[in-house]
Amino acid sequence: MCGRIAGQPPGRKGDLPMTATNGSTPRSSTREFVRSLGVPDLPPLTSPFDPGYDVATVVSHIEQSGHLISLLKLSMCCWLIADESATRAKIAAAKRKHVTLVTGGGPFEIAKDRGRLEEYLELNASLGIDRIEAGHGFTEMNHTPAQIVALAGRYGLSVQMELGDKHGGAFNDRVVGELIATGMEWLDAGAVAIVVEGRESAQQIGLFDDSGKLNFDAAEAFARAFGMERTIFEAPNKRSQFDFLNHFGPRVRLSNVRLEELLRVEIYRRGLHSDAYGTMLAPLPLSEPVA
Repeated sequence: MCGRIAGQPPGRKGDLPMTATNGSTPRSSTREFVRSLGVPDLPPLTSPFDPGYDVATVVSHIEQSGHLISLLKLSMCCWLIADESATRAKIAAAKRKHVTLVTGGGPFEIAKDRGRLEEYLELNASLGIDRIEAGHGFTEMNHTPAQIVALAGRYGLSVQMELGDKHGGAFNDRVVGELIATGMEWLDAGAVAIVVEGRESAQQIGLFDDSGKLNFDAAEAFARAFGMERTIFEAPNKRSQFDFLNHFGPRVRLSNVRLEELLRVEIYRRGLHSDAYGTMLAPLPLSEPVA
């Protein structure tokens, strides 16, 4: 017969069970609990960006959410003019958590336009960057996709291509068709993914109109052409993030998400947000009420 600890009141219906050895409740974990809610395991699908945060901020977010990050983008040219020791500290933190690093398309375009593309690729490789983002959002492209991919490959770098003019406004049907043709050329040349422009505003740019409304038909056209595995949509604010997730479901790939918004995106993706619970998380059978 199992005795109770002296001075402890008799157990009541609904009390948590105790182990026979030490009277403590069985250990659990947050991951196990989330699984018990019916939330499926998902691979990392969100690419947040660092627009020049301090080292402590980036490192702490990597420690907290590295397992949820598909790619960490060192955005714009901020990492080039920051103290190099700070940039290296961010890269080292990502490496410790096995987070893939990509540099944004801005410095690629400037380096290419100034005749310093090989030096730029060499710098990326020497720092431990895994991937570069190519594009011609504000400069002309004088290299073929095959030339860029091959040159990057010589330095051990993969390539993703960003589609869209940074100052061209929202896409129309003609532009969408042209960009799909361009994207296919890059994929055929060996690029690993296509990024669809959204900048930091998601308004009057790319897939977004003057009011920030998402052009769902155009988004679907890109996804059909490139495949969901190779299409990354820039979604820099709450409305754009939720619109993409609501439309495409939990496996859509998003980028340009701020580090401080990553966890919100991921709970929405998993149906653990009040606005997503009824649609993103499959219903479970009704359980018996707790006594």
